[in-house]
Amino acid sequence: MSFRPHIVSQSALSPAARERFAKIVGEKYALTGEAMQPFLREPRDLYEGRAALVLKPGTTAEVSQILRLAQETKTPVVPQGGNTGLVGGQISFDGSAVVVSLVRMNKIREVSAEGNYMVCEAGVVLQNAQEEALRHDRLFPLSLGAEGTCTIGGNLGSNAGGTGALAYGVARDLVLGLEVVLADGRIWHGLRKLKKDNTGYDLRHIFIGSEGTLGVITAAVLKLFPAPRAVEAAFVGLKSPKDALSLLNLLQSRAGSALTSFELIARMAMEFNFLHLPGARDPLGAPHRWYALVELTSPVESGLRETLESALEEAAEKNMVEDAALAANEAQRAAFWKLRTGITETQRPEGGSIKHDVSVPVASVPAFLEEADAAVIKLIPGARPVPFGHMGDGNIHYNVSQPAGADRAAFLARWDEVNALVHGIVAKFGGSISAEHGIGVMKRDLLPEVKDPVELDMMRALKRTFDPNNILNPGKVL
Repeated sequence: MSFRPHIVSQSALSPAARERFAKIVGEKYALTGEAMQPFLREPRDLYEGRAALVLKPGTTAEVSQILRLAQETKTPVVPQGGNTGLVGGQISFDGSAVVVSLVRMNKIREVSAEGNYMVCEAGVVLQNAQEEALRHDRLFPLSLGAEGTCTIGGNLGSNAGGTGALAYGVARDLVLGLEVVLADGRIWHGLRKLKKDNTGYDLRHIFIGSEGTLGVITAAVLKLFPAPRAVEAAFVGLKSPKDALSLLNLLQSRAGSALTSFELIARMAMEFNFLHLPGARDPLGAPHRWYALVELTSPVESGLRETLESALEEAAEKNMVEDAALAANEAQRAAFWKLRTGITETQRPEGGSIKHDVSVPVASVPAFLEEADAAVIKLIPGARPVPFGHMGDGNIHYNVSQPAGADRAAFLARWDEVNALVHGIVAKFGGSISAEHGIGVMKRDLLPEVKDPVELDMMRALKRTFDPNNILNPGKVL
């Protein structure tokens, strides 16, 4: 299945304008023709884009010059990080547009262990930021499946979530300050390192999650935390999501902030792992309908394992869990996480998969899953729901794999129909149709159905104020 939103170019980029744009970054970093292709396709091949030019600036000053020229020539600009987004927000669909890839802006400008912050440019790969923090005995807790290729700018532009949100929050909760280039080329020097700054509107949060439609984030001050001295993980077999919720509440009451991850996994996802994930093995002795991957971390070296063991023993006595395996070492812990992070890839060999990135209030997760499973299977007999995700914050990746042996194209042709069904159930529980992936173009036309009209009016007013000529990522979000 391939989506190509219909976006009409105002005019082609003239040769003279193309030359002026290229001069800003140098010919080596101004890509045309086939060299642009890696920047015009996204990871799932759902979107195939077009552009006049791909520019790879190396400094904030160059980004500023690009946007000044774009404003002058009314050229659409599509900011892009590591190109790992899943809703098409980073893809240009306009043949007159310029894609601005920030991957060369990959410097870590400063790390302060004493101040618990790190200043990163937008093109820093998330994994590199994590590793640099650890070299200073600190933790940067944002963690995603794409962390080896996604970038800080993209993480902030989409307000990424990930597996650590339960304890540390999402991307916007991990930022002290920003540097942003506005649509007219002006630079907001907002790299403040303050936890308290009550001097008017907090502009950080206008740009975080705006998907490059209001400005281009070029650097950020990120919060750091003490590096963990102890990490304990368990893979738990459960009868139901309701039992998972009970276990979550028990662990939070016994471990408090030491509970950093609580990932819920359906049995179908595990079966796909065992079939298609090299080296995958069942941590438990028998199959279970549901699983939870639980992790506790602490800056204190002793006592954490005893806390986890005691909590799981209590949960077993209360019939919340059927079985559990505790990681004996780092290799076993990594094997547990491989079963969680491999789910996306192991769905591919099973044919078409219709995706949903949704959230509901944590207490409503069991009821949502029960109702969604029944509705999807009624709509498409034989369909295989593969829900998994961050139960600790209510974010479920509610994926639906095609019936075994069904026609892939025919199944994917029902994408909108299945989305409407699932999103309707999400709305019933007061949830969100986009928990952590953003809106992009995939969910843009759904916003009027789920947003309060006043809220949409405020969003449009912000867009008009910050980008009156609509040159920044046009056609995305709104």
